[in-house]
Amino acid sequence: MDLALLASTFVTVFLAELGDKTQLAIVTISGTSPRPGAVFAGSSSALVLASLLGAGAGGSLSAVIPTDTLQLAASVGFLVLGVRLLLMAAAEEEHAQAISVGGTDPALAPDAQGPPSDQDASS
Repeated sequence: MDLALLASTFVTVFLAELGDKTQLAIVTISGTSPRPGAVFAGSSSALVLASLLGAGAGGSLSAVIPTDTLQLAASVGFLVLGVRLLLMAAAEEEHAQAISVGGTDPALAPDAQGPPSDQDASS
């Protein structure tokens, strides 16, 4: 094994990932999840798989798929991820505002718990 290549690849990828969109996405997901271990396992697996695909495919992928198509696919992927993160943030903000204004969790509101029972109608 070429330790110099291993070390330079590790340092390059580690420094490239610091503050990258991937790390920011992981921070965001971990901040909204009560299970950071699951976020770590999922993100680590995804990075390993992506690196495996990149190392395995090398330059041959660009010979099969045009570079413009690869760039378009990457752009669409980042766009989908960004829209999803924005929608999740908006939903959380709306939920937090509903709790602060109404004082109760909208998921626990009476109409969210089903129809009133006969006992509720008689009182």
